[in-house]
Amino acid sequence: MSSPSVPDFERVIDAALRDQFEVFIDQHRAELQHCLDGLTEEQARRSLVPSRTTLLGLVKHATFVEKVWFDEAVTRRSRAEIGIPATPDESFLLDDGDTVASVQEAHRQACAASRRATAPLGLDDLLHGNRRGPIPLRWVYLHVLRELAEHCGHADILREQILADAPG
Repeated sequence: MSSPSVPDFERVIDAALRDQFEVFIDQHRAELQHCLDGLTEEQARRSLVPSRTTLLGLVKHATFVEKVWFDEAVTRRSRAEIGIPATPDESFLLDDGDTVASVQEAHRQACAASRRATAPLGLDDLLHGNRRGPIPLRWVYLHVLRELAEHCGHADILREQILADAPG
């Protein structure tokens, strides 16, 4: 039996490929979710780079990513029907109602919906709702994992800079 201190990814070394994908994706989802923990609203919104990238914006964008790849691609519903921005750039935009709690909750809900949407699918099942045409779930998992890993790296750097500037 594995020790609780062993990271989940080590527990799936010999597991089925789908289990490996899902554990790695879920770990990156959780990392992004928790990058906001303990921050003030101002810190979460702080802009440290010329782009629209903020920690709060990264998690809001990750919610968009979930809905593009696991709602739009699976269900073929349009972004307008889903209620998400038309472009990735717009998904980083924050409005006055966006708070750490509201963005984290939206992200949690989107991740749960993604898990439900993919549960009945196999890795080789084709998703028909993407502009690229039919693509297998396996490719989507790889793409989402790559994107989440990239954003986790951004979040690590931004959080480190924000906390370095914090008093105390």
